[in-house]
Amino acid sequence: MSYAGPEFGSPQPRRRRPLTVALAVLVPGALLGWLVYEGVGGAADGNGTPAAASARASAPPAASSTTVEDKKPLASLKGKVVVIDPGHNVSNFRHTAEISRKVDIGTHRKECDTTGTSTNSGYAEAEFTLDVAHRLRTLLEGKGATVRLTQDGDRPYGPCVDERARIGNSAQADAVVSIHADGAGAGQRGYHVILPGRVHQGIADTRPIVAPSAELGELVAHDFGRVTGTAPSNYIGDGTGLDIRTDLGGLNLSKVPKVFIECGNMRDSKDATLLTSGTWRQKAAQGISEGIVSFLRG
Repeated sequence: MSYAGPEFGSPQPRRRRPLTVALAVLVPGALLGWLVYEGVGGAADGNGTPAAASARASAPPAASSTTVEDKKPLASLKGKVVVIDPGHNVSNFRHTAEISRKVDIGTHRKECDTTGTSTNSGYAEAEFTLDVAHRLRTLLEGKGATVRLTQDGDRPYGPCVDERARIGNSAQADAVVSIHADGAGAGQRGYHVILPGRVHQGIADTRPIVAPSAELGELVAHDFGRVTGTAPSNYIGDGTGLDIRTDLGGLNLSKVPKVFIECGNMRDSKDATLLTSGTWRQKAAQGISEGIVSFLRG
């Protein structure tokens, strides 16, 4: 907090020591006391302000409790667990039979995983998601959080969507974010965050996580847009940057707050220019991180 105090450099009070000393010998003690006050403590400065008051006003202000509080470092995220889910796997295309296997997501059965999309120049969504995940992990660990990835390019394919959900559940994560990039048509641009809808069917029950996931998603969407300088999707979410779905196994089977983020559209040339930029991917990670941190700090 800035402090606008009085101007420094006021004319100094006129001290009358010689007169005071002379009168000290000639007059009664009461008169001496009055003159000492007038000459030393009660003389006016050039603005007619008593010198003592001027000195007090010119002194640096004492730090208020609000100022001290504002300067306290933000609390560490020690003890908080975040699971980052890099969408797809760079080797999925080599294991089409395995990733085509159907798994139960509560509402129906769905493919274990997909290959994901890519830019027209061949930059794979799975490469993008893993790169952003690594950057995001570094940022969150720097704030004290424990971070786990559902895959780190260390397995031949997958994991399947049901296993991705189980990883977050087993870790008892405080927040899970699944990172993706969309494959919509050219001219369709922008990011959107997918929130779990209310599902209570089969092995799926999202009722306990709908509200906290919505809070997490809104914060991630807000901070992602602010940090990256990009706009919400112009084709999903009616300009809100938010979408609710009940057909995604990673959300349906989650028992902890979880959202997906589609960071942009890989099939649009303008979005693709951003997604293939390392500088922009760092901003993307920063935006997601700030949303997660805001959620975890309440």
